[in-house]
Amino acid sequence: MSAEAANRAAPPSPITPARVAEATATVGEPRLFEGALYWVENRPAQGGRVTLLRAEGESARELTPEPYNVRSRVHEYGGAAYLPTRDAVYFVNARDQNIHAIDGTGAIRPLTDSGPGIRYADLCADPGRNRVIAVTEIHRDGQHPLNALAAVSTETGEASILHQGCDFYASPALSPSGSELLFLAWDHPNMPWDGTQLLRARLDGPDMGPVTVVAGGARESVLQPSWLDDGSALYLSDAGGFWNLYRVDRDGARAVLEEDAEYAGPPWLFGNRDYAALNERFVAARRQRRGEQSLVLIDLETGFASPLPDTCAEYSHLSADGNRLYFLGSHADATGELARYDAGCGSRTPLVPGPPLHFDTEWLSRPRHIEYRTRDGGRAYAWLYLPSNRARSGGGKPPLLVTTHGGPTGAASPALRLPLQFYTSRGWAVADVNYRGSTGYGREYRDALKGKWGELDVTDCVDAVNHLIAEGLVDPARIAIRGGSAGGYTTLRALTTQSVFRAGASHYGIGDLAALADDTHKFESQYLMELVGSRETLVERSPIHHLDGFNCPVIFFQGSEDRIVPPNQAQSMVAALNTKGIAVAYLEFPGEGHGFREGANIARAIGSEYAFFCRVFDMPVDEDLPDVRIENL
Repeated sequence: MSAEAANRAAPPSPITPARVAEATATVGEPRLFEGALYWVENRPAQGGRVTLLRAEGESARELTPEPYNVRSRVHEYGGAAYLPTRDAVYFVNARDQNIHAIDGTGAIRPLTDSGPGIRYADLCADPGRNRVIAVTEIHRDGQHPLNALAAVSTETGEASILHQGCDFYASPALSPSGSELLFLAWDHPNMPWDGTQLLRARLDGPDMGPVTVVAGGARESVLQPSWLDDGSALYLSDAGGFWNLYRVDRDGARAVLEEDAEYAGPPWLFGNRDYAALNERFVAARRQRRGEQSLVLIDLETGFASPLPDTCAEYSHLSADGNRLYFLGSHADATGELARYDAGCGSRTPLVPGPPLHFDTEWLSRPRHIEYRTRDGGRAYAWLYLPSNRARSGGGKPPLLVTTHGGPTGAASPALRLPLQFYTSRGWAVADVNYRGSTGYGREYRDALKGKWGELDVTDCVDAVNHLIAEGLVDPARIAIRGGSAGGYTTLRALTTQSVFRAGASHYGIGDLAALADDTHKFESQYLMELVGSRETLVERSPIHHLDGFNCPVIFFQGSEDRIVPPNQAQSMVAALNTKGIAVAYLEFPGEGHGFREGANIARAIGSEYAFFCRVFDMPVDEDLPDVRIENL
């Protein structure tokens, strides 16, 4: 049978845009409190609403029915928007950003009435003083917001400032005795993965006493402080070049272990928990080395880390109750789940499974981690997906989609991503690139992008393409690149400076760095200068100022309510490309922000992107895809 005939006979991919959208109905942020398990669930079918649930026997009870939406907007990205306590469960409601309380009967009442512009996140219980400690963000007309630590009375809802003066705060943690508070603080121009301070203060009645620095500084990133029952504390620090576990007690602070592996990721969201103490001696943690994660048990006395037998591709949000460990586990061939792991016998039990796939896993491509030489003599990494066993081959070498993650401190991983499998099940290869600047490979690799954004990330992607072409794995005439947010910038920058890519897709990407520096929110307002170096370089590396380099079709996807990368970024690029006569398409989604939450919009975006690539590559389409209006084609 000829390749063309075999292709016609092959069944269509069951990984449809609708199924990609359904798979985003994920669970998140599990938290264990006094034996009860809580978590949030994203519901794309309800407009991307996030609801809070609690396990009750073999079932789950929804605590926040519509119209409640459990989501904080501190730093715009939010996270850690709920807190269970003995008296009530507290959560931040997306619409008004006020803290609400759920009592034992399930009744919901607003706790705070702080008015517009006041936001809360990262809640911490202080039961002895009848209050909740939280990070607060106070928005002011014409100025950057004020960030602080606040104490909110659980009786009156009145909020008072505990500590201010730093640009940012995170991770308040109260000691078992209730007499001391640990928290993180940092200042511009740092991001939390650049440098933070771990601060410690005594609480004298309702007030905070003198504050001392436990660890950290301008060039040391300290994350995720927590207390042990004996009054000592744990935290993660990259002082040795990788985020490793440290302990502080009466004898001072010291590393529990030092190894070339990452025990944390970049805290774009509040509430990350990458380790959990089983008791005063043993801590379970997720370890990442050379792009791959594993679960380990750390002995605090010997500093030795022992692997725990398990097969998840990613671990996050760890909690522990004795030898029982709870976490979110992601797989290479299944959607993510909330699971319980028994450290004594090494068995994992799914508690809340992810959405079912509804198709045979033979349709999935198994990623492999590749390392390749860069043009400057360095090394870079990617996860390579070849067309799946069931995909239509089409004959010849497959087209290649290069994907650029956000951040740019994010990281590609082998965990299942159906938007990538959507392509591999249709005969494409995908290279999910961990260019320099990505986390998971140590601080030196992460810092390599400083001052070089728009350069090293771009050339690392091109070098990945050239490596795959040299290996004879992909068709050099059909290579596309796509990315979202910071990855959208890398995509647009690559399209203006490189000729290897024949089409591109920018999802809420950055076209004008200088304009973004003026428009973006406080959390990232000085991040661009660190990544690029100067105001002049912001202009020089902005894709909108290099339209002469654009010679291939581009499609743009944008949320109308995006506060991080405003719509004018995409709109300016589209107008400029239209003027030049470059084939361009633009899809704006009303009500969506930075990243799409509503199921119909997620399905439309992936279907429209694929339809766009097929048209510009003159590839046949025999399935129902959105009709995309492409100007100048």
